[in-house]
Amino acid sequence: MPDFETLIHGRSAISLDQAHRLRELVADWQLLSDLSFADLVLWVPIRKDIKLWPTGHVAVAHIRPTTAATVFTNDIIGEEVSWGSRTHIDAALSSGEIIRDSEPEQFGDLLIKEETIPVVFEDQVIAVISRHRNADLMRSPSKLELNYREIAHSLYRMVSQGSFPYKDAGSLFEPVPRVGDGLIRLDVNGVISYASPNARSAFSRMGWKNEIENHKLGDVAEEVAKNSPNPHEEGVRTRLNGKVLRRVEIDNQGGTIDLLVLPILKDEDRIGAIVLLQNVTELRRRERELVTKDATIREIHHRVKNNLQTVSALLRLQARRIEDPSAAAALNEAVRRIASIALVHETLSSSSENTVAFDEVLTSLITHALELSPRMGQLRIERKGELGSLESRMATPLSLVVTELMHNALEHGLAEQGSVLSIELQRYSNECVINITDDGVGLPAGFDLATSSNLGLQIVRTLTENELNGVLKLESTASGTQANLRFPL
Repeated sequence: MPDFETLIHGRSAISLDQAHRLRELVADWQLLSDLSFADLVLWVPIRKDIKLWPTGHVAVAHIRPTTAATVFTNDIIGEEVSWGSRTHIDAALSSGEIIRDSEPEQFGDLLIKEETIPVVFEDQVIAVISRHRNADLMRSPSKLELNYREIAHSLYRMVSQGSFPYKDAGSLFEPVPRVGDGLIRLDVNGVISYASPNARSAFSRMGWKNEIENHKLGDVAEEVAKNSPNPHEEGVRTRLNGKVLRRVEIDNQGGTIDLLVLPILKDEDRIGAIVLLQNVTELRRRERELVTKDATIREIHHRVKNNLQTVSALLRLQARRIEDPSAAAALNEAVRRIASIALVHETLSSSSENTVAFDEVLTSLITHALELSPRMGQLRIERKGELGSLESRMATPLSLVVTELMHNALEHGLAEQGSVLSIELQRYSNECVINITDDGVGLPAGFDLATSSNLGLQIVRTLTENELNGVLKLESTASGTQANLRFPL
């Protein structure tokens, strides 16, 4: 299906600002469709120059109501109509007036009534909305339907006056509560003239025992929110008087309600407001659980790090008391491996995400490796490239693999003077590549990684294949040895 810009490009002379205004309208018009129980189609005039008379109209957007059955089974986006074939659209564009007094027409098995609304921006009609609804459903409307339609008429009038969508709404409409979740209608004084059944139920669950209509919404909200655990910076009564576009959340022990206040304007005068509301009690409960769970996980990582550092310190003390050099070296290698795991947990304990900024971990691993090397001061480690953030399940084995490869190069693969260890990192869309290159004498003749008795290399091979699902290659180069590690993302 063609996108909005593609449908307009080459067909219409509307400006970038006008196109942006139409995108804002389309973003918010589910509200209009639901309130009027109607399918809405947005038509843009076809003309190469704004000074020329349109040759027709093209449908660039279509929305179906969630409060009633659609009257169009197929999308009509992209459909073009010539000037004169849809007189109601022509009339709305030409006059800048809403065209309502049209006779219903048979459309398949349905009798459909069409109304057209001009879309005004900066005192100019830039498009037309056609509204299509089942005429049979209009004959005996309920109180809810009557109120919804009256509100819809007011909002369509605002569209034709250029005051809807609201200017500078920002993120207030994200996400927009649905009409079916709850709606309250306020008069010019902020008194509730109508509340949908779901709106009444929401306040009833929060402890309001009386009939909600004929009370000021601000008073009702202030009463149910007086025991709120989250006091508001500004009084609830003022925030819900209907005078200003705003979003308000009230809560108490009974639940949490999210309210979106939409002032209704006629010309420059405010004549009332509607309030869309949604019971978000369960959503906020889950959010609090997630926050608690995240905090718990970070605390666990912090304690694991502390425990690993304690184990590392104990092993280091034990190594100092052992006289056998080979046993002491084995304990020191265990200390080094534990430290690399602790670095990952330290990063996770300070992160709000379940990912690890591996480049930071690598910096610490490099510093730690140089500090432990007996040739400290004679060595230099160069690094190039970045890996970015990795999942924690990958970061721990990768840190061990890199630690072992660096240690192996520092211990066996560097020249005597001015030694340089190179670490090159590359990240692609589906894999990561790490090359660790030294300037030593290279691998011994007949070396085979699969049969090597070196414990560190056995650890590296096992972690690479089993934890990273990757491939490791060790090969001699003209200047030393290179370890090439590849693993998928």
